[in-house]
Amino acid sequence: AALGGDTWPTTYEDFVTTLTNYASIKGPGAKYAQDVSFSSDGSDLTAFRIILKYVLLTKEFRGETLDDASRQIEAMDATREMVDSWTDLQPVFPYSEKFIAIEGFKIISVELYRNVGLAIAAVAIIVLVTVGNFVTAFLITLSVTFCIVEILGFMFALGIVIDSVSVINLVLAVGLSVDYSAHIGHCFMVKGGDSKDARATESLADIGASVLNGALSTFLAVAVLLGSTSYVFKTLSIQFALTVGLGVIHGLIFLPVLLSLVGPRPFSSAEQPKDWSAGDVEISEKMNDKTEHLESFGDGGRVSPVENEKDECGES
Repeated sequence: AALGGDTWPTTYEDFVTTLTNYASIKGPGAKYAQDVSFSSDGSDLTAFRIILKYVLLTKEFRGETLDDASRQIEAMDATREMVDSWTDLQPVFPYSEKFIAIEGFKIISVELYRNVGLAIAAVAIIVLVTVGNFVTAFLITLSVTFCIVEILGFMFALGIVIDSVSVINLVLAVGLSVDYSAHIGHCFMVKGGDSKDARATESLADIGASVLNGALSTFLAVAVLLGSTSYVFKTLSIQFALTVGLGVIHGLIFLPVLLSLVGPRPFSSAEQPKDWSAGDVEISEKMNDKTEHLESFGDGGRVSPVENEKDECGES
């Protein structure tokens, strides 16, 4: 093949011939034989491969070396833009097995907001249908949302990164944390009376112990995994333990306070407050006893004030 003054082939045909001889099995570039592909008649270069070196981009965080996701994403996108700018070459694309993980880093933040947001929206709709009150459903959903935000804060404090494992656990946390608040909210709606404080107190007295027992049993189920050396199991156990702890705090403390301040009126079929019902029953029983006592003396019977006072003390 004819070479020019710069020792490069002068025509495309000469370039293909030179490259064929160089990358042949017996040529000086035999190790590159698998990196080029020619047409069946050997007159055209159909594909070629260039091997690049991947530089690991990391950062130090609390004494640990972690992947610097933001820099890796920027490097991947910059490489693709650079290769796309080579318009004088055949169609080409960059590839690295590291790109699979980096693609996950690139979309994980979007997936986090989208999936958790959809889960919270689904919870809000289901709670609204089951509870049947917009205000209570909003307060329950708000309690769940705050719980997820606090879990994210604890994840940062504990050094748990945002990846596919932690995002899946966060979506599951939405369904777990709503359980504690939904029971309290529904019980609040079936408690009658004008005092929101009394209704919230009665709700905690009726179902608070059950909610706490459910939280303890769930915590014990994941507590055995806290000592695991597996990243998946350790991350799951920590996030679930946070979900149970923060969920029961929001359900037994935060939500009752909100309901006592801005809670809605009870259902029309709600039960009467326990103190009112007990007083009505006590008065009714006293009146019945006195009626029977008067009837025992006949229509004209009379009871002295002393005897009447003794009867009331005995009833009290």
